[in-house]
Amino acid sequence: MKSAVETLNPTRVRLTVEVPFEELKDSLDAAYKKINQQVTVKGFRKGKIPARVIDQRFGRGAVLEEAVNDALPKFYTEAVNEAELNVLGQPEVDITELKDNETLNFTAEVDVRPTIEIPDYSGIEVEVDAVEVSDEDVDKAVEELRGRFASTSPVERAAEDGDVVTIDLEAKVDGEVLEDGVAKDVSYTIGSGELLEGIDDAVKGLEAGGEATFTSELKGGSAAGKESEVTVKVTQVAKRELPELDDDFAQLASEFDTLDELKADSRKRLENMKQFDQATQAQERVLEKLLELVEVPVPEKLLADEIQTRKHNLVNHQLGQMGLDLAKYLEIQGKTEEEFDAETKEQAEKGIKTQFVLDELVNKEKLNVNQEELTEHLMRRAQSSGMSPDQFAQAVVEGGQVPMLVGEVARGKALAVVVEAATVKDTKGEVIDLSDGDEDEADDSAEAAASADADASGEEKTEA
Repeated sequence: MKSAVETLNPTRVRLTVEVPFEELKDSLDAAYKKINQQVTVKGFRKGKIPARVIDQRFGRGAVLEEAVNDALPKFYTEAVNEAELNVLGQPEVDITELKDNETLNFTAEVDVRPTIEIPDYSGIEVEVDAVEVSDEDVDKAVEELRGRFASTSPVERAAEDGDVVTIDLEAKVDGEVLEDGVAKDVSYTIGSGELLEGIDDAVKGLEAGGEATFTSELKGGSAAGKESEVTVKVTQVAKRELPELDDDFAQLASEFDTLDELKADSRKRLENMKQFDQATQAQERVLEKLLELVEVPVPEKLLADEIQTRKHNLVNHQLGQMGLDLAKYLEIQGKTEEEFDAETKEQAEKGIKTQFVLDELVNKEKLNVNQEELTEHLMRRAQSSGMSPDQFAQAVVEGGQVPMLVGEVARGKALAVVVEAATVKDTKGEVIDLSDGDEDEADDSAEAAASADADASGEEKTEA
């Protein structure tokens, strides 16, 4: 077999392959054997029909077609390996010449990963938010904890802000009660904003047994997004009582003996959260700077496929679960379809470029993924998916997704290398040292940047 490569553009090549006919022998034998098992000829036992009889009865062309279909993937793969190509997706194959007992010639056009030059990234500088926790932040956190230990007691008066009311709801659209528009004994805290818009004004001032009607846009269900006439009936009003903020509360709500210790712990937790957010912000901004430094051509078909995948996931999964269609979603977002398409294209292009650049960094820095790192990443992914680690691991193995997870971890490590080399300052001008930060954060940031959804689809689509 002889092959040659022609570069059509930075992301696409054409392979020209010439195969001597004798190299088709194994595939021809397999073709005769397959046809033998599929047909019957009077006077011959099944599977024992001579090749010349098959040629006479069914035509040599049918045998050649079967043999070529069997052989093409093997010769294509050999040509790709010989040329050391990093191909993306499936090739477009065209048989240019097929002469019986002489030769098989074909071409294969296919997208390839572009050659990327990673520049010196040690000069990257970014600014991030400073880690600041105010007394007000601590008080708010303690107050939220206090709210979880609140008790309620029924009262015989009109409902007020902060009260917990038990209500019955009935929603109508165009005068018809919806099948899923009736709810009984719903507990609702006035002012929480957890139910329909307008319900607070409707129930305030009502005593047990009172009812009111208001108009609101439904957030979910069969009529999500539609204006509905909602009738609400209050069956009970209860006063919400918060525990006193003292040492007794600290002992009730935590492992601490005093309120001061509880507040100190709340401050530390808030600082840790802000430090995590700061590290994530640094990784995202360093990645943005890195992408600005690198010229990355994107294969057109790969980009089109990624855009289609993102739109499909949004419409059929995310919006479908909320009972919305794309038109209603765009109306809520205040976007035109053209703006949505442009944003989707920009996000898809960024995701592909991110994966290409970080993968090139993995190769350049010779980064490897060990079993412990892969296991930790699998545990995190399992937690975010709502599956147990064993269930998630089984799904990954059965779906052949282990290389995808390895790629996610490796790209996270590559991003961590760049962040460590960059200069990161906070808004106060102080240099932030992230070299001892959690590599998990870098992993998660890289994964989020390189994929649309929690499914990290880029790896699957860009590896043939």
